[in-house]
Amino acid sequence: MKIKKLVALFAFAALSAAVVTGCSSGQKETAADVTAETAEETATEEAAAAEETVEAEEEDEENYDTGDASLDNARNQDGIGENELMVVSFGTSYNDSRRLTVGAIENAMENAFPDYSVRRGFTSQIIIDHVKSRDNIAIDNVGEALGRAVDNGVKNLVIQPTHLMNGLEYTDLVNEVAEYSDSFEKVAIGEPLLTSDDDFKAVIKAVTEATAEYDDGETAICFMGHGTEADSNQVYAKMQDMLTESGYKNYFVGTVEAAPSLDDVLGAVKKGEYKKVVLEPLMIVAGDHANNDMAGDEEGSWKTAFEGAGYEVTCLVRGLGEMEPIQQLFVEHAKAAVDSLNK
Repeated sequence: MKIKKLVALFAFAALSAAVVTGCSSGQKETAADVTAETAEETATEEAAAAEETVEAEEEDEENYDTGDASLDNARNQDGIGENELMVVSFGTSYNDSRRLTVGAIENAMENAFPDYSVRRGFTSQIIIDHVKSRDNIAIDNVGEALGRAVDNGVKNLVIQPTHLMNGLEYTDLVNEVAEYSDSFEKVAIGEPLLTSDDDFKAVIKAVTEATAEYDDGETAICFMGHGTEADSNQVYAKMQDMLTESGYKNYFVGTVEAAPSLDDVLGAVKKGEYKKVVLEPLMIVAGDHANNDMAGDEEGSWKTAFEGAGYEVTCLVRGLGEMEPIQQLFVEHAKAAVDSLNK
């Protein structure tokens, strides 16, 4: 299956400014001057705030051990051959989680497709740069991984993203790969984790079986997703509906940055007669969101919010990628992409 190149068109708008004259002083100052000065000050302040936020997050992360980075295979080797299966992930700087989730998915791909060389590409340059700076481990971004494939003479390229949904990240990936479509004989991109109804059913089966020991009638089991501004955010509501319809009425789904929110989940749990709460990320990796927004001891985390409401809280800080059924579901999606090359 060949991917057609996409052409982006950019529109430009011209701005005009009126001249304002100060009669009493005899000085002239244009609206453009004022606007430019204000914009520059705002941009400087925002840049400084953003830099402080990044530095604070990195400093906070360094307060605890995320694991040995050398145990993870960055899969950026040459000698690829004609067939490549590139596993594309957002990424995480939490070394153990990266190895146990993304690395485990890549290992499953390698076992399932012995005729393909499995390589890695991350979409988050911030994470790539942080791991390089902190651990001196080089991870390819998608562009670098694609360039490596070209340089190695890859003919058949299959890309399997570990994205949860078909959202903005997945769209960006498809567009970036399209720019390289003429560099390979055949290219195919696998689907995200939650695409079909069968995918939802498989994920529900995986997460409920993984938490069955906590399903005692007095425990609310809550999953925290990331959330997105895209329409694909509806996957969380769909997951909630399908859990409820399947009889898992003590299972709840929320997000960090969208809806359902923490307040929504907390409100839903309060309607039941639960004494305990189990928290687990509905994310492929257990990175910053799982460790801090969910399981952190700081005010505003899901853990402190539920504890403040009087519940006994247990945090399961593990990514979906650690679960073998999730790994195999990604393998199934990759197999569909591989099979499409022969049609």
